[in-house]
Amino acid sequence: MNKKLINWVGLAGVIALLSYAAAVIFSPMAYPGYNWMEQAVSDLSAETAPSKMLWSQLAALYGICSPVCVVVVSIFVSDHKVGSKLFRVGVYLFTLMTWISAIGYKMFPLSDSGKEITTFQEKMHIVVTVAVVLLSIVSLLILIIAGFRKNGIRSLGVLAAIALAMMFVGAIGQKAVPPEYFGIVERFSVFAAVGFTAVLGIYLFRGFGVKESPKAEAKAA
Repeated sequence: MNKKLINWVGLAGVIALLSYAAAVIFSPMAYPGYNWMEQAVSDLSAETAPSKMLWSQLAALYGICSPVCVVVVSIFVSDHKVGSKLFRVGVYLFTLMTWISAIGYKMFPLSDSGKEITTFQEKMHIVVTVAVVLLSIVSLLILIIAGFRKNGIRSLGVLAAIALAMMFVGAIGQKAVPPEYFGIVERFSVFAAVGFTAVLGIYLFRGFGVKESPKAEAKAA
């Protein structure tokens, strides 16, 4: 399959992952006393966090590339009728989750890092988090089921299962491990969705295995 512009846009998912990883890894350098093993990733981007500016710079590509990638993936699987209807619903829900995350966390950032949740803005931040988590779980479950059905994209189903397992490790681990290790298990959850966005982007880059008809390929040439 000759790669078209829409396929190349899939690389935006990989760029988003690299941008997010850079923000998570390097932003603590601008936050004196930050303990990544104990504190949440969101503390780095809180309004009063000393690392706020560095986080914004490093995560700038993530904020743009991630929504763009999943929207283009949705358009591609819809236009080419990739997989089953159930599979496409899973992709659409994952796309919705990504946009809620992108918009919701911008509208309702944590006003202060590491403090008790009391203000309306902080409570809305939690509401956004709940919506993101629920949509992530539902969309990944659907993609797992669709992937293991007949004629499903099994490899994508396996990767969705890995992403979902990472989310559960994060969610369960945050309650199971001592507070000083909260940050470690929390990172399993935050990287699950970002990582799976990159996975979808790679599948888009590869065309989801869709084979163009000879007539279509000739026209593209």
